[in-house]
Amino acid sequence: MKKENVIHSLALPAEQGGALLDFSREDVGWEWMGFSVRRLLPGQCWTPAWPGEEAAYVLLSGTCIADWGEGPLRMGKRESVFGGLPYTLYTSPGGQPRFTAETATEFAVAHVASGAPTRSSLIGPDDVTVSLRGGGNASRQIVDIMPPGFPADRLMVVEVYTPGGNWSSYPPHKHEVHNPPAEVDLDEIYYFRMNHPHAFAHQRLSSSKDESETILTVRDGDAVLVRDGYHPVVAGPGYDVYYLNFLAGSARSLAASEDPRHVWIRSEWKEMDARLPLIRT
Repeated sequence: MKKENVIHSLALPAEQGGALLDFSREDVGWEWMGFSVRRLLPGQCWTPAWPGEEAAYVLLSGTCIADWGEGPLRMGKRESVFGGLPYTLYTSPGGQPRFTAETATEFAVAHVASGAPTRSSLIGPDDVTVSLRGGGNASRQIVDIMPPGFPADRLMVVEVYTPGGNWSSYPPHKHEVHNPPAEVDLDEIYYFRMNHPHAFAHQRLSSSKDESETILTVRDGDAVLVRDGYHPVVAGPGYDVYYLNFLAGSARSLAASEDPRHVWIRSEWKEMDARLPLIRT
């Protein structure tokens, strides 16, 4: 099986519901995560089930009624990922939620095999942590949805907003070996959304062991699979870029090692980009 680095979204018409992306960990040849992006039209229901797996459902846009066994609750209020902070439903292994769309609704979900006795819970905009990171043209906004301290088993979830022309996930870092507390081995999904139909970003995947590298051009709806190595992103000038990170691996930690050749740039950072935050709380 060829191990792809980027998987492109289906171009479904706006009036059509269904899966925009969908793959299992076996499909893409890695250890931890399956991933899906799904659109529901008003009135449509979705009852996903991944037996023996925990899952995190990030509501990208729209509003719906969610019921995971504790009674129906409304979730969602943003029209797009650029319109506010997220709602996310975390379900414990074996959880079988039911979603009923009130408006056109899109979800991104990652799921991971788990036998841990966790508890399903709804994470609202008031439950996430928002921060600014970096400086200068490496400034970006971070929204921690399910950080290491969240009571899940493997899954961790982060949203990142990068203004046009800026670098993100920078200095380049890697998480490919289990060597805590300095670094742990994590698979990572970058799921991209853009603020303009012609928007793009580049992601550089480079080995920590040799000089090999791959430069990917990504557009709205693309998913990049980070298997190992360094993986910074740069947003095309004029185009704000959102990416949703799902991570899972050898430990519940975001410990990573930065590329020692580029760490010096931190000493050059002075002010945060004045365009931030892109999403106001």
